[in-house]
Amino acid sequence: MMREAGTLMDGLSLHYYTVPGGWPPRASSTNFDEAAWIDTLSRTLVMDELITKHSAIMDRYDPGKKVALVVDEWGTWYAGLPDANPGFLHQQNSLRDALVASLNIDIFSAHAERVRMANIAQMVNVLQAMILTDGDKMVLTPTYHVFALYKPYQDATYLPLHLQTPEYRHGDAHVPAVHGSAVKAKDGHVYVALTNLDAKSAANVSVQVEGLSPSSVDGQILTAPAITAHNTFAQPHAVEPKAFKGAHVQGKALSIALPAHSIVMLKLE
Repeated sequence: MMREAGTLMDGLSLHYYTVPGGWPPRASSTNFDEAAWIDTLSRTLVMDELITKHSAIMDRYDPGKKVALVVDEWGTWYAGLPDANPGFLHQQNSLRDALVASLNIDIFSAHAERVRMANIAQMVNVLQAMILTDGDKMVLTPTYHVFALYKPYQDATYLPLHLQTPEYRHGDAHVPAVHGSAVKAKDGHVYVALTNLDAKSAANVSVQVEGLSPSSVDGQILTAPAITAHNTFAQPHAVEPKAFKGAHVQGKALSIALPAHSIVMLKLE
């Protein structure tokens, strides 16, 4: 496509869904164990490989990066809810989905030179929705709260992040225990996002942003007691951001005590 039509288009589309257990979607959106948890996160990290390989081909024919890579469909895809029309693709949205969102946004940010648009599927009531509705009722999902945490990333400048992390293993599956990214936002502040993928263990992390010597740090955290936690119309606040006090400045680095299965957004002064 790039060889034959690269000079005739503004963007090249890439679709990739996280489908635990593989196609067709048959996994539950809320009833899952740690094996399904790590399988979901491992499949999500494939997005980085896909973008890297697509970008390498695009760079060959478009070294000036004039053509955007547009990830115009991404997100989790599970079996529909039992009481819903299967064609409506209506599923719940748990803390697991929040981590899928944070990992994807980190990946898109790292590839910002080529990825200029990325669209979650979809915004309301379908697949990895940010909002669920029922008549005149509405609930914000954990995924919504991730997007709210990452608002400073809009029109920001990506910054290299030095992060050392162990592996998180369960059975035969393994992923980095901690994933992250950093940006300099339009408000002039530096923001660091960190995700602890480990379902059970906290992580003590040292992070350094290239060229930055922070004087103070403030943050928010998104987590819950259970990895299956989700917001419902009866309990709409089960998963929502709270103040985070587990980060401290140590010289030019940050020392962070990152709880298990959590997402933290830090604002540096």
